[in-house]
Parts: sequence; structure tokens; C-alpha cells
Amino acid sequence: MRTTVRLLQFLKPFTGWVALSVLLSTATIASGIGLLGTSAYLISRATLQPSIAVLQVAIVGVRFFGISRGVFRYLERLTSHSVNFRLLARLRLWLYRTIEPLAPAKLQDFSSGDLLNRVLADVDTLENFYVRVVAPYAAAGLTIIGMGLFLGRFDLKLGLVLAGGLIFSGVGIPLAAYAIGRGPGKAVVAVKARLSSTLIESIQGIGDLTAFNRSEAAAARLNKLGGSLAQAQHRMVWGSAWINAGNGLLANLTMVAILWLAIPLVSSGQLEGFLLPVVVMLSMASFEAVTPLAVAAQYHSASLESGARLFGMEKITPEVNDPAAPLPIPPLPLRLEVREVSLLYEDNPDNALTNITLRLDPGKKIALVGPSGAGKTSLVNVLLRLWDYDRGEILLNGTDLSRFRAADVRAQFSVISQTAYLFNATLRQNLRLARPGAGDDELHTTLLRAGLDNWTAALPNGLDTWVGEHGLRLSGGERQRLAVARTLLRDTPVVILDEPTANLDAVTEAALIQQLQSALAVKSVLWITHRLVGLEWMDEILVMDGGQIVERGTAAELIKTGGLYARLWEIQQRMLPSTFSKPSSS
Repeated sequence: MRTTVRLLQFLKPFTGWVALSVLLSTATIASGIGLLGTSAYLISRATLQPSIAVLQVAIVGVRFFGISRGVFRYLERLTSHSVNFRLLARLRLWLYRTIEPLAPAKLQDFSSGDLLNRVLADVDTLENFYVRVVAPYAAAGLTIIGMGLFLGRFDLKLGLVLAGGLIFSGVGIPLAAYAIGRGPGKAVVAVKARLSSTLIESIQGIGDLTAFNRSEAAAARLNKLGGSLAQAQHRMVWGSAWINAGNGLLANLTMVAILWLAIPLVSSGQLEGFLLPVVVMLSMASFEAVTPLAVAAQYHSASLESGARLFGMEKITPEVNDPAAPLPIPPLPLRLEVREVSLLYEDNPDNALTNITLRLDPGKKIALVGPSGAGKTSLVNVLLRLWDYDRGEILLNGTDLSRFRAADVRAQFSVISQTAYLFNATLRQNLRLARPGAGDDELHTTLLRAGLDNWTAALPNGLDTWVGEHGLRLSGGERQRLAVARTLLRDTPVVILDEPTANLDAVTEAALIQQLQSALAVKSVLWITHRLVGLEWMDEILVMDGGQIVERGTAAELIKTGGLYARLWEIQQRMLPSTFSKPSSS
């Protein structure tokens, strides 16, 4: 019930359109009833061979109802689907705004396939909620009242029998349909979610599955899920068949009951004989309004399951919440201070960060180095307000970060990571992600600063060149330089380099580091890396291990101390010659 009410709340902005759609649907049903009723009247009355003038109204009525039924049906479909598409758009926007604050901390327990299924399949399932659930129920209610009153004018019993048959068909049969379809409906939604998640994972990992000869096993797993989905859908279709049979039986029983009650009325003269087929056909035509309700009940079951999955997302509390009265970001230049900050992830007994302290003054360059899992990325997460730290404080010009909106804090940082995301769009569109209103001259200037001017000029389509999904049409160095260009275009006071050269060869890495030194000369830089290459331009190096800062100093000072940095440096120096040495001739 709560899910249904929640879904109906999304229709509030479209109340007028919903009412119009229901009226048009009712008018369509009324036209169908009127068409059969006037046709029956015309045929039965004509058997008595009256004057053509007596039949003129019925003849016009048949034409009117025949034409109006098609017109009303068209307008009803146009209106209802327009409302439906707007509802789906509102649902998708709401879902995105619900998911966005949860990233990345609260989305770690969801697979990409599951999230995609919620955004696409579950929302698409709700497409049936209005067109096949809400509108049919409303139109059926109006029809039951109207036809019960109409037949009640001939005789109260006729009106009561018709209304009772319609109510039983519109309520009893849908309840049975809901009971029959509830289990299969839930199963269909659940299996679709698992199938979508497994399919996406299998496609993403198809290279590794092929390399390890596990393609057949993956196909068998997908086939098994497909079989489970087919079984659930078969159960829904089986239930629909029985429900349709029940609707037909009830409609015919009601028609027989009305015929049985109407014959004595004709015998007593209370009802004229030529009206007997009219009453019978009207009762039969009235069931057009309630027959779809059984199918609506089945769709309602699937809609409730999908709605529950979607609304379950809003019950998840974001890791970071904005303050009730956020402060404006202080004016430039910005000074960042981290004082005794500690961070503990859920379900992890050990601190990810312990008593981290650093100071990043305007224009200063600091490197965070250390082995994998030392806590470098965790520090970036708390600086960007993606996670909330447990103890300590992080200050921006003397004010704690928690006093600002998270979006305002992130607007002061640019991040260049080893996996900078490039959308399947043009170079221009990917660059304008940083500044939507940037002109072509500004884009070319930025590409020049990032060392991509000659490369861009050589492209046949220039800025209109498509980069492919994840930028796969570009080399690793080109992708990273494009990420640098995007960062320069954004022009934030603080730049975070999170392993920007991890996946590059030594030559490309050296060239990119030189480019970064030139491009970020006046920026405050926090460089996260485990590769001790090109750190001479850093003002200070912080060595992290086990979530703590264990050493501080310049590259030369840390090598002299003989600590963790010196050991890591020696290991990398021994590995580099062997990695790039020429193979010996045999």
C-alpha cells in the first residue's frame, strides 16, 4: 500500500492531465457501449417496420458512436502515454538524484548490473502503472456507476445485477489475478535483475572468460537464468489465461441473469419488446470497462515489486550530509589544513587513516607516496567529502569542511586519476564537461597547454572527433592528456593527481610529468602515487604506511634517512633497468 501511495505521489504534477485521460477513457468505453446499444436498438426496432423517421436518431447514433469511439481512443492514448512518459522521466530524474549522494560510499554493495537494472528495467516496468493500472480502475468505476444507474431506470433489479456483476468482475477477478500473479510478478522482476547483472558482468569480463575457457560456463549460467525467467513468465501467462476465462464466464452469466429478469418485464408491459436486446447488449458491452482490471492487477504486482526496489534506495542514508545552514566557500587563495584526521570504514576493524596531518598552502606541491593500501586514496575521499572522517578536522581557510556544501567543496578540486572517465562523445563534449560554456578558442588554448594541439590538428574532424566508449579510440597517453586538459579548463585552485601515470609506459610517463609541471606551476597540487618518479618538483613528500604518515621531507632528504621511502626507491631503481633492458642475444 505504501509503495502504491508513493507511486501516486509522482502523478500530482499531472493531476489535470490524468483527469482528462480518465474522462477520455470513460468516453471511449461509453462510445463502445453506445455503439452496441444503438445498433441493437436499430436492428430490433427495424423488425417492426416503422417509419424511417423513427429510425433516424438511431442511424445517426450508430454513426456518431462509431466515429467518436475511434477519436476518443486516439485522444485517450495520446494523453495517457504523454502522462506516462512524463512520469517515467520524473522517476528517472528522481532516481538519479537519489543515487548521486550515495556514491561512492553507499553504492559499493550494489553491482553495476543491479544499478543499471533499477534505472532501466524497474523504471520501465512502472510504465504499466499508470496506463494499465491507475487509468483503467478510474474509468471502470465511472462506468459501473453510470451503467448501474442507466439500467436502474428500467428496473432497479437490472441495475443492481449489472452493477454487482461489474463490481465482482472488477474487484473479485482482479484480487484473484493479484493473488495468482503476485508470486510470478516478483519472480520476474527478481530474475530479470539477476539476469541483467550477470549478463553485464559476463560481457565486461568476456576477455578473461575466453582466456580461461569459462565461456561455456558463463553461457550455461545465463541460460539457466533465462530458463527461470521463462518459467516465471509462463506462470504469469497461465494465470492470465484463467483470468480471461473467468471474465468471459462472469460476463455471460451476468447477461443471462439480466435476460432472465428482463423477460418478465416485457411480458408485463413494463419494458417494450424491442428494448430487450438493447438491455442485453448494453450489459455485455459494459464489461469492456472491467475486463482489463485483471491484467491491471497483475501489472500492479510487478509495479509494486519494482517500486519497492526503487524506493528502497531512498532509505539508504548518504555517507556525507550537507549542513542545515551551509557557509559560502571563502575567497581565494585557499589554504587547506588536515589536522589529526582518522577514518574507519564499516566492517573493517582497522583504521584506514590514523592521525593524518598536513598543510597545503596556495601553490604548494605535496606528494603522498607509499605502498598500495597505505591510505592515500582514502585521504582523497575525505578531502572531496565522499566519506566523512571520524576524528580530527579538515579546514579550508580556517573553517571546517563540514560547514560547507559537499558540492561547493568539490568545486574547489580537480582530480586527474589513472582511470579518468571519457564519455562516448566528441572531444568538444568531453572537454565541456569541465566548463559547459567554453568556446572553441578556449578549448584549443587548453589543448595547447596540455600538449594536444598538434594531435588535435591532425585529426580529420578536429574537436568533433568521437573518442569511443571510455575513450578506447585514444591511446593511454592521449586519454591522460585529455584529462589534464579538462582539469586546466575547469581551473580550480587545488589539483589532485591520483596515480595519473600508473598505466603508462616510461617514455609517456616522463612526458606527461613534464607537461603537468608546466601546466600546474601556479596550482596547489596533491600528488597521490606509489611510483617514485618525477617527485623532484614536489615541495614536500609524505610517506604513508598502514593509514599513517611515517615520514616527511623532500626526495633527497628521505633517501638519506634510509627509511621506507629509501627502501621503496631502491626497489624501483633495481626493477627499472631490468624492465627496460634489451634482451640478451643467444
